[in-house]
Amino acid sequence: MAKDTEKLIRQLSLISFLMAQGRPASALEIKREVEGYSDMNEDAFARRFYADRAELESLGITLHVERPGESLQGYESELYSLPPENYYLPAIEFSDDELAAMATALRLLEGEFAYAEPLRLALQQVSWGKPSPLTSPEEASVEVRITAKADGADVSQRLSKVETAISRRKTIEFTYYTIERDKTEKRKVDPYHLVYRGGQFYLIGHSHEREAVRVFRLSRMQGKVSYASKAEHDFTPPEDFDRRDYASRAEWQLGEITGKAKIFLKDRIAWLVERDFGQYGEIRRAVKGDAAPGRGAIFETDFASAKLIVAWALHWRQNALVLDPPELANEANDRLALLIDRHRGDFKTARRSPKKQKTAQRASRSGSRSESAIRPERFARLTTLAGMLIDSSTDLEPLQTEEVKTRLNLTDDELREDIDLLNVVNFGGGTYVLYAEIVEDTIEVDSQPYGDSFARPARLLPLEAKALVAAIDLFGDHLPQSGLVTARKKVVAALGHDPSEEGLEIASSGGDDSESARIVNEAIAGKKVLAINYYKENEDEFTKREVEPYRLANGSEGWYVAAWDRKRNDVRHFRLDRIKEATPTKETFEPRKELEEIAAFEGWLASGEVPTADIARIWVSPERARWTREESTVVDELSDGSIVVEVPYGSMDWLLREVLKGAGELVVLEPETARQAVVEQLTDDAQAAPATKKRSTSARKPASKAA
Repeated sequence: MAKDTEKLIRQLSLISFLMAQGRPASALEIKREVEGYSDMNEDAFARRFYADRAELESLGITLHVERPGESLQGYESELYSLPPENYYLPAIEFSDDELAAMATALRLLEGEFAYAEPLRLALQQVSWGKPSPLTSPEEASVEVRITAKADGADVSQRLSKVETAISRRKTIEFTYYTIERDKTEKRKVDPYHLVYRGGQFYLIGHSHEREAVRVFRLSRMQGKVSYASKAEHDFTPPEDFDRRDYASRAEWQLGEITGKAKIFLKDRIAWLVERDFGQYGEIRRAVKGDAAPGRGAIFETDFASAKLIVAWALHWRQNALVLDPPELANEANDRLALLIDRHRGDFKTARRSPKKQKTAQRASRSGSRSESAIRPERFARLTTLAGMLIDSSTDLEPLQTEEVKTRLNLTDDELREDIDLLNVVNFGGGTYVLYAEIVEDTIEVDSQPYGDSFARPARLLPLEAKALVAAIDLFGDHLPQSGLVTARKKVVAALGHDPSEEGLEIASSGGDDSESARIVNEAIAGKKVLAINYYKENEDEFTKREVEPYRLANGSEGWYVAAWDRKRNDVRHFRLDRIKEATPTKETFEPRKELEEIAAFEGWLASGEVPTADIARIWVSPERARWTREESTVVDELSDGSIVVEVPYGSMDWLLREVLKGAGELVVLEPETARQAVVEQLTDDAQAAPATKKRSTSARKPASKAA
């Protein structure tokens, strides 16, 4: 029998024994009665019993210890018990909407979410006693593709190892590529927290080499992640460590803060910046002493990276202007001038490198469902299965094997192995918890005396709790059912803590568009025509539309509503966070059956690439090349360390914004019309006053079907 199997039988039997006793038991009784301990000598029992207690505690199951006398020392003198509240999950009264919302979240995330399997078990536990939400009718008005997914087996394995190390406070060692210094080095880290941000997982932990807290991107780890020691625990996180600080910063604030930027915002975008970025600083109306170029708002925000805050300001074009500090304003001006200069006339690049060309392909986003990155603790699966089996023993109808496999996502072999293991879990003295046997398509169960110890759901293990809350945080208020926010509050209340503060946190991906999501979902359900006031960032203008909404779709830049645009007489996708106002009209519409597939999630939302778009060849400076390789397809490596990438674009306005985000380190090489348009539009921006700026006529009309 494998060591892991022996350990599971021992730990489950220990829980069974203590629950059945209903009183404190001595170490001697435990050694004598509990499966797996009786054959051990005293030293071996002391080690194993201590290790089992520590591991159960890491799973959220804490034994109560009594020490009868001060003069007596050692585990032999201690009495052990397992109070019901330390094992059972407090009953949570979810509404039908809340259960349906959580079930929808699981269905949408399956194959897309690194924590889908523990999420499945968590839902099974919290819905105990009610019809399983895992078999609820499907809701087809939401699509998801870009979520907390760990692409690739290597990243998946690292994520699983890091997750376990955080839960068990184990120091880890790994090889890491530090992109800022372009070096690969060994790292020894005490892992504190995981943050999912912008499509990537980041580990926050104490670096032994730097003697400070550092952030590590999991995709830049190389090779295996290993434990630094064989100890049960290696460290205790410092009490003053603020986990949430790392998920609540803007990109330009990651690192040591070096100053405060003062940026003028034109009224046209001030509302948008306040909603999406207001949490990263302060926004107020511009006054005379601000030296603002017109009516508008002032955004003040701390920054750690001058380059990133300048790039952010530049991408708003004529709608934003860096005012202070002077050196930051000068850098913004210099980078804009450099960008214009590099697009005038011929831009000379270095020669192609004679080295073998490296090609960094984009990660596949075909939408195919992959294996889950994080497998739940088998302990959790076994306790859940035990409850299901014991619960079924009182039913007249036998438990169907297919139902169990579906609810727990098990294979035939896994189900048989789990049942075989549970059949030998006992209370001691030859009294077993249950006996189950697969007979054709059903499972016959004989529940033994005291077997009902497992007939109530166990507490959510840390991994399950984190998966459940993280899934809720990923969706926010974007589902048709309105129960996720209230469900989260109930879960946190039952657990007695917020799991997002203890291991895995989902960073906000933008502003609060929950009100737009609610209105859109209601319109989809009622087949109501929507009137929207929409900011078209590509063309820097507001437009009023009447649309027939079909579904919400999660894309690389946020949430969209796929709709029939009556003005364009075609399908369009509108970003929720660009809808300033949405009003349902009294008019209803008949769904256009021929458009159901078209209105569904389209490939460009996942990849950011428009199939009918033009292709731009863009030069990337040596300083920025390492970052770009991680996201784009490299077509040329140049001798000075710069690279050339290909970028699909549907409109010149979109391409210009992307180039501006490079703050002078991205240069369009081809097509020539795009190079000319960059110069013309940036020159217009620089010369025209914000309120009277005249748009260049050389911009291409959007080829994308994005609104």
